[in-house]
Amino acid sequence: MDDLDHRLIALLRRNARTPVADLAKALGVARGTVTNRMARLERDGVITGYTLRLRPDAAPDEICAWTSLAVEGNQHRVIRALLGEPGVATLHDTNGRWDLLAELRVGSLAELSTVLERIRGIEGISASETSVHLQTLRG
Repeated sequence: MDDLDHRLIALLRRNARTPVADLAKALGVARGTVTNRMARLERDGVITGYTLRLRPDAAPDEICAWTSLAVEGNQHRVIRALLGEPGVATLHDTNGRWDLLAELRVGSLAELSTVLERIRGIEGISASETSVHLQTLRG
């Protein structure tokens, strides 16, 4: 992936429904270039799907958790795998004890367990620690 791919993905992460013409204009390239890049990113498994984001109060039964991850080896491969995980709502690069922080959003504890099992199975993740969100005290 090059800089254009990264900028395209950043725009799609903000709004996956942005029209191709608007993406092309924002990136300073032709619409065909955007269409071809998106098709290649999908074919290569970088883009694994498009999703819907809701306001936190719009899904009160949704379970939110944060998992801190230690990475050994190629962090880019781990990041790519995590960005393809449907349970990962956001992913942050951090410093300190943990290398990455992933916000997880799922519909049930069973689904949380499944997502955590898939995450822990990603090659390069050496340790994790997960906390479940109970309530927001100040928003």
